[in-house]
Amino acid sequence: MLSRLVFVSANGLKSSGALGAGLVQASRCLHTSSQSLAPVPPLPEKPGKVRHGLIPEEFFQLLYPKTGVTGPYMLGTGLAIYMLSKEIYIINSSTLVALTVGSFFIYGVKKFGPSFAEFADKLNEEKVAKVQEVKDLAVTGLAQAIDSEKKEQWRVEGRSLLFDAKRNNVTALLETNHRERLHMVTNEVKKRLDYQIALQNLHRQMEQEHMVNWVEKSVISSITPQQEKESIAKCITDLKALARNTQAKATA
Repeated sequence: MLSRLVFVSANGLKSSGALGAGLVQASRCLHTSSQSLAPVPPLPEKPGKVRHGLIPEEFFQLLYPKTGVTGPYMLGTGLAIYMLSKEIYIINSSTLVALTVGSFFIYGVKKFGPSFAEFADKLNEEKVAKVQEVKDLAVTGLAQAIDSEKKEQWRVEGRSLLFDAKRNNVTALLETNHRERLHMVTNEVKKRLDYQIALQNLHRQMEQEHMVNWVEKSVISSITPQQEKESIAKCITDLKALARNTQAKATA
């Protein structure tokens, strides 16, 4: 019956809070398969509650529903009386030595425990501070890397706009070059057409002058000396008549 009780107590301690987590962590540390790389629950920063400096609180909470408050104490007392009565454990000089060593150990824990715990906590805080500093530096570096990556991504997104602007500029340059060439061709064609028009006007003018000179020569060559004398006489007569008319208008 005691073995069954011990077995039930062990199962209860294994399934309890902090002590159960420690047993599970120890079993996982001894596990050598690929599952050892799986995430494990974090270890508690503070130990669980104990009674009398040694017995876990979970042990009392396990026996409380069935045995009440005095059950664990009666169990311990009964086991001690049973071991002494059946001479499973015999009191001898080693017992006195164990009690003496235990007393000194308890006195040392009570006397130097708080100062040693404060020293250990100080060392732990320094280590935690160093680790936290390294963590902060790593987080800062990673945050800067993330910001740089975001900036590069923003630049990559803006690169398409830059390419569109450059493409538009190239298109505008090509259009300007095309229009300049069209303007140059238009000017050259206009110059050629103006030259042809000027050449045709010159030919027409030369033909007209040649025609006028030919007609004038033909007319002059066709007039005889007699006709010339008559024409001169007619002109003189006309001039005299015009003079008489002018004098008559003046005297009137």
